[in-house]
Amino acid sequence: MDLILTSHAGSLPRTERLIEANQADLGVKDPEAYAEILTDEVAAVVAKQREIGIDIVNDGEYGKFMSKSVDYGAWWSYSFARTGGLEIVEGDDAWLNKVHHSTPDDIQLAGFAQRRDMNRFINAYFGPEATVAMGDSAGVQPTATGPISYIGQDAVAADAKNLTAALAKAGRPTDTGFITAIAPGSASRISNAYYKNEEDFIKAWVPVLREEYKAILDAGLFLQIDDPSLAESYDQITPEIDPKDYVRFIRTRIDAVNEALEGLDRSRVRYHLCWGSWHGPHTTDLEFEHIADAMLDIDVAQYTFEAGNVRHEHEWRVWENRDLGGRKILPGVVSHATNVVEHPQLVADRLIRFANLVGAENVIASSDCGFGGRIHPDIAWAKLDTLVKGTQLANEQLS
Repeated sequence: MDLILTSHAGSLPRTERLIEANQADLGVKDPEAYAEILTDEVAAVVAKQREIGIDIVNDGEYGKFMSKSVDYGAWWSYSFARTGGLEIVEGDDAWLNKVHHSTPDDIQLAGFAQRRDMNRFINAYFGPEATVAMGDSAGVQPTATGPISYIGQDAVAADAKNLTAALAKAGRPTDTGFITAIAPGSASRISNAYYKNEEDFIKAWVPVLREEYKAILDAGLFLQIDDPSLAESYDQITPEIDPKDYVRFIRTRIDAVNEALEGLDRSRVRYHLCWGSWHGPHTTDLEFEHIADAMLDIDVAQYTFEAGNVRHEHEWRVWENRDLGGRKILPGVVSHATNVVEHPQLVADRLIRFANLVGAENVIASSDCGFGGRIHPDIAWAKLDTLVKGTQLANEQLS
């Protein structure tokens, strides 16, 4: 029988011990003590995932620095410390406040503060009675002031070592674990004072991030490439453009991922697409239908995407007329975007829809996005528990 397996999108709640160590900057003050804490905490989070019943686990992204329990940006900001050629330039807020009026022949990302959804609901985001939680993320971002290079060899080696040791301790093979790494298109959304244009800057990230990808795969683990920018950037283009023009715009980002993976074992690579983790209205999200084929042009074995929140659940229909060609999908069937814990039967219903379209053997149950830093830890773990229970129901009902 082909069973639907379980996994998740990556980030898991950090423990108090790890957050306190990060707050104390222990990694700098006492690297050996910090390394011991990180090793212990990764082993514990792997054991907890396995105890719940998650089949394909990870390190919780614990090697990606978070000093607060709420932090939406660690999946991205971790790359700053692993990249040479970046520095903090005082007063440089171009990444946040850039204004650009795009046309079909001149499409550029505006700053984060120019997001169309944010400005449509400005009072809900920032008014005196704001209800949209944006979370904490890197308030200061670096600028590329010279040629960028990868300097994270020790950090990624520690990530791989901790996860492989935790898997061994849990009695699990190495290829049932994954580590996340940022995509070139997402990494490039910082200020650039060195490369002549955006395209050159994205291309410069290719050899940099390839080093990280190779290190993860060489350790025998799965690699998950995180790339919210592929879908999310549509909200950073003002005014709204035709989806066909947007697909042309993201081609450089797609090509960059494929180029970074050249010669690597793509059978152990999965690609994560989402529309951003903040808990906003998301009325300007691009329909999945417009970019699904572009995503499938990324030559990897698996694809993870949002399918469990109210803005994107209906898009399971995207798979009615697409051939996976032996590849797998990891639809989100529990969401990071709500405190409501999904009922197991709802999870099962969602999975059965996908299984009926592409085959149960090609479906792995997942979450919309990472939970760590986005919802309360107790709720995050409850959602993973219901993910497992719902998957069990789906497998029973499909048998």
